[in-house]
Amino acid sequence: MVSHSSSWQYNITQVSEITQLSKQVIRKWEERYQLVQPKRLENGHRVYSEDDLQQILKVRNLSLQGYSIKQAVLIIRQQQLNSDTLPVNTEEEMNDYTKYLLHYGQTCNELELNRILQQATHILGLEKFLSIVVIPFLKEVGNRWENQEWTEHQESVSTMVIRDYLVQIRRNYYCHEDAPLLMCACLPGEYHEVPLHILMLQAMINGWRSFLVGSSPAMGTIESLVTQLQPKVVLLSAITTIPFELHPDVLQRLDEFAANHPSIRFYIGGAGSLEYLKSNTTISIAVATNIEEILKGEK
Repeated sequence: MVSHSSSWQYNITQVSEITQLSKQVIRKWEERYQLVQPKRLENGHRVYSEDDLQQILKVRNLSLQGYSIKQAVLIIRQQQLNSDTLPVNTEEEMNDYTKYLLHYGQTCNELELNRILQQATHILGLEKFLSIVVIPFLKEVGNRWENQEWTEHQESVSTMVIRDYLVQIRRNYYCHEDAPLLMCACLPGEYHEVPLHILMLQAMINGWRSFLVGSSPAMGTIESLVTQLQPKVVLLSAITTIPFELHPDVLQRLDEFAANHPSIRFYIGGAGSLEYLKSNTTISIAVATNIEEILKGEK
């Protein structure tokens, strides 16, 4: 079993909240199946390690797939034996979370999608959660949608749950008021804002504040907010080429606007932008393919 942080410890109430299992069920699994052996404090209270929590989560998830608790425990024990002889594979752990998210996304089960997201955040931490759970999941959702394996409703529910969950994290993430500001905006006509939520959280992990203009804002809204907020960096995004089809002069106008604000760095990203820029150029707006390019040397 992969140990992500051996120093993390949980009481039974926290384990119950994360796993959505009652305290009675957790104790029953310990006593009947010897699934985990939590340490005891001097007052007799149980203290669960990260590995304990991982095992309980895995058994619960296997039980949801139809395995009996006894069968699930046997599977977990076999995995432990394998981990003693095989190199640790964090990709395998990521696939577990992605697999469950895809399962509940397919059935449009918002409650279970949120539960898995919460579990993954608790166990992996925010940075790993974004890179090895959220991003791969969204890519697979996109693939299934493009291949017509999923309906529009399945894709919409999965994306909406991710967006709302990331918004909740971002609103509760502490940022110092003097931290540099990253302002993000979809181009007019672009409604895919989830990638920006991911990028903003990645920036916040690195000490930035963030502000999202939102999906398909008016051109004047972007310009007035930049003038008012004076961010250090502006990131524009277009996942599709629709903004350039609807507003052929959008990038030229923004490029001229950026030239008049030399103290602010402007970037543009997204598959639609990259496609458009194959035959068009910008002078004052740089192209960025990842958050590291944007933050490097800017803070």
